[in-house]
Amino acid sequence: MQLDAVVLFFVLGLAAGILKVRLPFPGGLYQTLTLFLLLAIGLKGGAALAEHASLRIVRESLLVVGFGVVLPLMAFPLLRYVGGLNRVNSAAIAAHYGSVSVATYAVAVAVLDAAGVAYEPYFPLFVVLLEIPAIIVGLVLAKGLSAGLASRKLAHETLLSPGIVLMVGGLLIGAFAGDSLSKISPFFMDLFQGALALFLLKMGLITTEQLGALKQDGPFLTAFGIFMPLLAGGLGALLGQGLGLSVGGITLLAVLGASASYIAVPAAMRVALPQANATLSMAASLGITFPFNVLAGIPLYLLLAQWLHGS
Repeated sequence: MQLDAVVLFFVLGLAAGILKVRLPFPGGLYQTLTLFLLLAIGLKGGAALAEHASLRIVRESLLVVGFGVVLPLMAFPLLRYVGGLNRVNSAAIAAHYGSVSVATYAVAVAVLDAAGVAYEPYFPLFVVLLEIPAIIVGLVLAKGLSAGLASRKLAHETLLSPGIVLMVGGLLIGAFAGDSLSKISPFFMDLFQGALALFLLKMGLITTEQLGALKQDGPFLTAFGIFMPLLAGGLGALLGQGLGLSVGGITLLAVLGASASYIAVPAAMRVALPQANATLSMAASLGITFPFNVLAGIPLYLLLAQWLHGS
């Protein structure tokens, strides 16, 4: 049985973290790799968008945004009434699970590419679109409709967060650069897998740091961190089937539904809900859901996509 090389880098990071091995991984390199991956994904999506732009993509985009609104509304009652968390923490965690993990998406693309499974190339557009609705819904759930929509500072933090700016910027560059994009393709396209492998090595180390936060609410958050991605991933796969996507497209939409943010949403929640316990959100999204999706979820979503597609 073979595992994808980039996934094995994540396993190596996990093992090193568990064994308390101090790997010399510069903090600046992690930030550089994050910037690189966001731009590279945006560039790929922009180039594909320029080639495949159509009314169908507009319709699919609207449905994907609706999907992003529904996900935190599903997560909130589970956290609030099953898990017994307070309203603010339930809303904050729900926002994380309504948004997406760019790294999980990148791993899924790498797995599909390695398996030779085709997918719609404009999916980075959906990654960008799914970053925003959950933040707004999470704030509305925590503070009410009027307060949730009135925060200018939150709007700035959400719409102009580094992740959004880099991905949207990459999309626009890829869409309008035309043939000149080939000048930077060797850097952003050919080196993508290597950069992702190093990024996942660091993610494995970070994941082990978050596991210690799972104390009082650990059992519930562990269960939630596995159940929620399975539920959301299944709904994403059904939506992908309804949209007539390919096997790879259904898989990626399931992955986007199943993933949980640990970059854009935490930054926004620090501004909008400073009283929320950020440790709980990060422990669930990064300590439980991210490794679950990378190690087990993505293969499951691919199998589900193949079954739904009749392949």
